[in-house]
Amino acid sequence: MTPLDTLFILSACTLAVAWAFGRRPAAGGLIAVLYGGQILALAKMSGLASGALTMIAASPSFEVLGQALSWRFDGPAWFFALITLGAAFASAWFMAGEWGEGYRRKGGRLGLLQVALALNVSSMLLLLASGDLLSLFIGWELMSWASFLLMLSAGGVAVRWAFKYLIYALGGAMALLGALAWIHAQAGSLQYAAVAGLFATLSPGQAWTLVLAFAAGFGIKMALLPFHLWQGPAYAETPGPGSAFLGAISSRMGLFGILVVLVHLAGLDLLDRLLIPFTHLDARDLLGWVGAFTLIVPTFIAVRQHDARHLLAWHGIGQGGYMLIGVMQGDALGSAGGLLHVFNYATYQAALFLVVTAVVHRTGTADLNKLGGLVTRMPLSFLVMLVGIIGLAGLPPMNGFVSKWLIYRDLISSGRPLMFVATVIGTLGTIISVYKLIHNTFLGQLRMEHEDIREAPWSMLAPMLGLIVIVFLTGLMPGLVLDWIAPVQAALGLPVLDHSLGGVDLPNGGLDMLWVVGLLFAGFGVGALLFLAGNRHRYVHPLDNYAGGHFLTTEVRYHYSDDFYPGLMHLIGGWYRGSIQWLERALVSALDFLAQWSQAWFRSAQPALWLLGVTVFALWWVV
Repeated sequence: MTPLDTLFILSACTLAVAWAFGRRPAAGGLIAVLYGGQILALAKMSGLASGALTMIAASPSFEVLGQALSWRFDGPAWFFALITLGAAFASAWFMAGEWGEGYRRKGGRLGLLQVALALNVSSMLLLLASGDLLSLFIGWELMSWASFLLMLSAGGVAVRWAFKYLIYALGGAMALLGALAWIHAQAGSLQYAAVAGLFATLSPGQAWTLVLAFAAGFGIKMALLPFHLWQGPAYAETPGPGSAFLGAISSRMGLFGILVVLVHLAGLDLLDRLLIPFTHLDARDLLGWVGAFTLIVPTFIAVRQHDARHLLAWHGIGQGGYMLIGVMQGDALGSAGGLLHVFNYATYQAALFLVVTAVVHRTGTADLNKLGGLVTRMPLSFLVMLVGIIGLAGLPPMNGFVSKWLIYRDLISSGRPLMFVATVIGTLGTIISVYKLIHNTFLGQLRMEHEDIREAPWSMLAPMLGLIVIVFLTGLMPGLVLDWIAPVQAALGLPVLDHSLGGVDLPNGGLDMLWVVGLLFAGFGVGALLFLAGNRHRYVHPLDNYAGGHFLTTEVRYHYSDDFYPGLMHLIGGWYRGSIQWLERALVSALDFLAQWSQAWFRSAQPALWLLGVTVFALWWVV
């Protein structure tokens, strides 16, 4: 039995335990331990992470309609599986104690949530281990339906957004299925080697068709523009630990598909040859600019959110733009930055979703206009959010700074100033919104109704604190993760980045985070000494405040949470409503018109006959 077989068996056992006992809060600890066992099984494949091994195969293989199905792990699969299992472990641990019991008492379906999480992990592992396009498509569909189940588990308004996700997911699946059917008709096989050979023989028109089909199918999962409308509310309304898991890794499966099919099988050289008429752009430039606009637009939508969960979920869409930009650079520095950002983003996004869930658990609300001053009541949760937003904003000393720096540096050195400006604009929007998040949640005056709030229990704090330790350590020593990324780049046919423990050494300016963090903490130390030496500070009660040289009592409210950034909203509100919302409404209206027209035409023309014809044609095309 191979290590991959062991991983699959443990994943199946986790799903079985969740199915049988998931509704009992006491079983949460066992489920978390089983996820930990899967991480240990993954650790036994450490040769994939070090580059000592190129592939580990699973024992079983099957044939469906003459097509062989096989599963194996390589460097990219191991890397994405590590993030998947880490996010699942943190989410399951968070659910194992007081949160799970409280969720069940309030009428939440804890068993369904545990089953949906375990099913997501199992289907993602099957997707990541796929050894051919057919097994990849099967894993993709299982993952899509598992994500739908996880979103659906909250009930209420989440059901509406879960079904909207399902509509998008079905559209993406049809795009992928159409591409697979055409490839099979041309190559007679869906094995990776045959598919790579077919891409090398395609005409520009055929190549464009396949590239757009795969980009749309995988891009819907990534919520790339213009397919971004579903993800923010769908992830935000999922129960807290489920949101943390989905936000950390689920949509990155779309990036994994792009890496496997468009980067590895098709190749970046093919994308470079697909020119866009009347422009100087090619298919790779197109995907890069899609990533750039995906970075900017959802990020500034996040600024407008007053619900902490929605704010984070919209950021999840935008951060995928960084990853796609980095990967589409195709060189050692940019691709390493994009892949590193997948890991870094997962660590701090999971921590941020969990800390917001802890705040909701204690206060009953995620409304940023109804919070404030919680730093004195939940200091460790404040620390988690502080570290998380520093990482999300891309500031030192956290790991988000390193991956963004690699992307920035590569865009400048490769002569892409406009795209560099786009990434900077996205970062500015991120900084603005995450300041709003921490200010309105933890800073300012404490509200009277929250005077008796207590810190989150250790069953919830432990996974959050563990995540921020990873955020800091991998910011201090990014070479730890870059060691795992090197085999990923090699397996995808990308140049491998030379790196050190502290970062990268470049001829005209590198990065050593050991020095950066050392100097940063030295500066903080000097500032702390100056502050303490003055000894002129005065304690202000959390129900009071201080501003402009005056101490304000509880009777004078001084917490500008409501309608945060009104000046900025005044500046961008008209542009947003006049352009972005108009385009979104136009897209929704066009799709709605097409759906209604198709439905009316289908019903008016003997539906049974048309259904039979479409089915026969589809079978003929595939066979």
